[in-house]
Amino acid sequence: MPVALTCIALLGFLLFGLGNAVSFKRSNTNTVIGHSPDPADPLHKLVRAHGNTAEYAPLLAVLMLAVGMSEPAAWTLWCMGLATAARYLIVIGLLASPTLAKPHPLRFVGAVTTYLTGIALSVALLI
Repeated sequence: MPVALTCIALLGFLLFGLGNAVSFKRSNTNTVIGHSPDPADPLHKLVRAHGNTAEYAPLLAVLMLAVGMSEPAAWTLWCMGLATAARYLIVIGLLASPTLAKPHPLRFVGAVTTYLTGIALSVALLI
């Protein structure tokens, strides 16, 4: 359970940290709502990073908690760690990319790893 709880905490830090960063960026740019559609705009990138995290982190956290409540196999613990790392990679790829209009390798690796580990944790919950 410590691995699951650590990963869940890290996902929480990521989600709420990004939410805080979006709020600060909105304040600094006097943007109350919305953002520029320009894929190179820093606020646009932050909003997408936060939104993408909000789409995946909650269910990953639930899966980690549910799988972690029993005596999880070692491979599931690795999946939890990889899923958490993948979410951070996507955020780094989104924020480090000069523009979201072009692919970034970290986004790709993070997305594929998120899908694979999410499916694996879903399977682990069933077996």
